[in-house]
Amino acid sequence: MPAKKGIDWSPLWKLEDWWAVWFGFIGIILAATGILTKVAKFSTWSSLGEAFPEGIWIRLLVLLVGMAVIFAFGVRCMGQNAGNFLIAFPVVFVLAALAEICAANSVAKSYNLETALWGLIIGLLISNTVKTPAWLKPAVKTEMYIKTGLVFLGCEILFNRILALGLPGLIVAWVVTPIVVLFMFWFGDRILKLESKEFNITLTCATSVCGVSAAIAAGAASGAKKDEVGVAITISLLFTVLMMVVMPAFILLIGLDPDVGAAWIGGTIDSTGAVVAAGAFLGQRGLEISSVVKMIQNVLIGILAFVIAIIWVTKFGRKESSQHASAKEIWIRFPKFILGFVGASLLFSFVFIPTVGEAAVDGYLSVTIQLRGWCFALAFVSIGLDSNFKELASYVKGGKPLIHYIVGQSFNLALTLLMAWLCFGGVLFPKTF
Repeated sequence: MPAKKGIDWSPLWKLEDWWAVWFGFIGIILAATGILTKVAKFSTWSSLGEAFPEGIWIRLLVLLVGMAVIFAFGVRCMGQNAGNFLIAFPVVFVLAALAEICAANSVAKSYNLETALWGLIIGLLISNTVKTPAWLKPAVKTEMYIKTGLVFLGCEILFNRILALGLPGLIVAWVVTPIVVLFMFWFGDRILKLESKEFNITLTCATSVCGVSAAIAAGAASGAKKDEVGVAITISLLFTVLMMVVMPAFILLIGLDPDVGAAWIGGTIDSTGAVVAAGAFLGQRGLEISSVVKMIQNVLIGILAFVIAIIWVTKFGRKESSQHASAKEIWIRFPKFILGFVGASLLFSFVFIPTVGEAAVDGYLSVTIQLRGWCFALAFVSIGLDSNFKELASYVKGGKPLIHYIVGQSFNLALTLLMAWLCFGGVLFPKTF
């Protein structure tokens, strides 16, 4: 009799998805044990000298060395050349730091021109002018950085804060979003006839859930091409800046109930940072409502990734000879870093908060939020370094992706406004929150 094959555990140290989980939890452990209490952060500046607070250079060096060593170890375990990675990584890190400095400018902050946008611009300028040198490419690891950042994002999904808004917040985030996803995918597939279903679902999730994070999760689950994910992210970022400025001004102009306006902002603007900035225009209460609605919506990242993985295996990714998809096929397709995202949320919500309290957890979050920011900065610089304008332009030829986004976001705006009015305007629920 042939010997029974045991469980293959090697993916746990060979796959990038799993290493994103390990990288994220290494950062969480460093924060929770007090080994890492501060992460390099540039100050808001009008004059460049103001960007560098006391101790920033030491913290930058610690961050550079720490990330380089930890990432290089993972790269080596994945069977790649760690030496080449270590040579190239400092340059990618410096470019990410430059993006962080640009985003810390007072004018950039006032328009919420985030690090992601600056990183993308810097990377694209290099790749489309002097070209990205071959020796730099071993550290251009977009997915590794952004998946790790998404694990850190999970730390910020705290269930006690989600429950503070109760049923109104859940309805605005969890009823509207699936409807918009279904409508946008149908519109892109049947009306616009987008050639790539993977691009369709990636742009759909970026629009209806939370921009960058949802695009990465949906792209990974569906097997979208790197450029497809990059285009979806770019479109989302550009419209996010516009919506962040226009929406609060429009809400104040028409005299909309601030609670309704805040919930509307939280359910429609793609980026969490932009939601916070826009919500702040409506006061502290508006900031809190918009932020929590967005947090509730972010929970859907993991659920959507799982559903997309199942659909792509059972329908769009199924071979003609296959009658049905096995659980193994679904597991292979499923983006494992989502488990880290969910695990981090559960750990912070149900272990850390009950045992050490919210004050201590806020301290941990001050570290993980900055680590997330740096991972995203590295990721967006890498996207730019690995892209060129001709390839990106081919995806928006004919304007279909822009039409897809505008129509989908318009539907999202209308439906979310209706639901926000019903839930936060005192129609279905009394204003007790």
